[in-house]
Amino acid sequence: MSVLEQLKSASVVVADTGDFNAIKEFQPTDATTNPSLILAASKMEQYAALIDEAVAYAKEHATGHQQIVQAAMDRLFVVFGKEILKTIPGRVSTEVDARLSFDSQASIDRALGLIAQYEKEGISKKSILIKLASTWEGIQAAKFLESQHGIHCNMTLLFNFEQAVACAESGVTLISPFVGRIMDWFVKNTDQKAYTRKDDPGVVSVTRIFNYYKKYDYKTQVMAASFRNTEEIKGLVGCDLLTISPALLKQLAAETEAAPVVLSTSHAKELDLPKVTIDEKTFRWALNEDAMATEKLAEGIRNFAKDARALEKLIEAKI
Repeated sequence: MSVLEQLKSASVVVADTGDFNAIKEFQPTDATTNPSLILAASKMEQYAALIDEAVAYAKEHATGHQQIVQAAMDRLFVVFGKEILKTIPGRVSTEVDARLSFDSQASIDRALGLIAQYEKEGISKKSILIKLASTWEGIQAAKFLESQHGIHCNMTLLFNFEQAVACAESGVTLISPFVGRIMDWFVKNTDQKAYTRKDDPGVVSVTRIFNYYKKYDYKTQVMAASFRNTEEIKGLVGCDLLTISPALLKQLAAETEAAPVVLSTSHAKELDLPKVTIDEKTFRWALNEDAMATEKLAEGIRNFAKDARALEKLIEAKI
């Protein structure tokens, strides 16, 4: 068996792309998108028609230039999600605009609008994961969407333990801790420049979160994300879900070494892990004390916002 086949028997494999052709090739269960991935796909000639469709929809349903641009942005995410769902058996993640990361109500409103559009297309909310940044405000928005509307949320840009605990205590469906971006920070800011699958700080962080969730029976699932190499992936075999880029999926499909399960509920249950509770003050202080998490969260929001603005320019050119 290839490493990819072994992974699929131990974890749910998710394609981290907006490229339908790549999704078809590797046959993942789910798919994740974000503004950066949609921007990359939108620049491909074969997807130009989707931008045209989104702009036409926006012109019909909104008035005023800025409102049309925003409506087209949301519609573009929905039409990509709709097409992706034709190629996978599971769910697609659709991201709320990162510029709303510190506004709970605006995030809720945008999420409800996205779900309403999917449902008008005959797509159940069960097939959609709404992606929100793991700010305090984003987590509160997810808590409301999950508890009051039954909308499943995927908390992205997650870099530390306290963010993860706050998400679990809020009852979100799943989290996406960014393995590779954590490692990037340590390579840049410490003397150690190379890591194995066992000491990679991103792998260590996700392992801690996974074990804590399973120890205390949280329903929130862990979807490790943002991998830089296949070694990080092999260090997390058994994680609930793994969202992987097409380039790394291709490598895993070509490798045939043994990939034993590393993470398991039974092992986590045996660990001596203290129970913690995270309120807003604790959350903000823990983030403040964690330079890596603070910097990577801010950087991630900025970069998603930057790519959202680039997408808007593509749309404006069509308008």
